[in-house]
Amino acid sequence: MNDQEQEKQDEQPQHEPVYEEKTDEKLEKEEKKREEKRRDDPLGSLSWALILIWAGLVFLADNLGWLDQVQVELALPEGLDFIGLRTWPLIFLGAGLIVFTEALIRTFAPAYRTSDGGDYIWAAILLGIGLSGIFGWQLIWPLILIFLGLSILVKALIRQRR
Repeated sequence: MNDQEQEKQDEQPQHEPVYEEKTDEKLEKEEKKREEKRRDDPLGSLSWALILIWAGLVFLADNLGWLDQVQVELALPEGLDFIGLRTWPLIFLGAGLIVFTEALIRTFAPAYRTSDGGDYIWAAILLGIGLSGIFGWQLIWPLILIFLGLSILVKALIRQRR
C-alpha cells in the first residue's frame, strides 16, 4: 500500500457505533434498582450474623467440653460409620443449613427474590463438608448430587410458574 492509498483510507469517515440513549438509561435504571434492592435486603446480613453466632456457639461448646459429652446412637447400614461430632464439621453443617434456609426464602418470598440458584450450590457444598466430617464421604457424596439435582428441578419448576 502506497502513501496515497493510506491517506485515502485515513480520510474516509470511521463509523461510530450506534449509541442508543434509551437502552443505556434503561440499563442504568435496572442496575440502580438491583443495587438498592441489595442494600435494602437484610437477609444476607442476617444469614452472615447467624453463621457467626452459630460458629461462636460451637466453639464455646467445644471449649467447655460439651461436644465430648454428646452421645449419639445411630443405626447406620453396614459399612457406614458415624465419625463423631467435631467442631468444624458442625460449623459447616450449621452454616449450610442457614444458607439453605436463606435460599428457600429467596426462592419463595417475592420480596427477597434475587437468587439465581447459586445459594443452593453454596448450601450443598457447606452441608456436604459438614456432613462428610460426621458420616464420611461414601454416604454424603451421593446425597449432595441428589440435593443439587432436586434444587435445579425445583428452580426450573418455579421459573415456569412465573
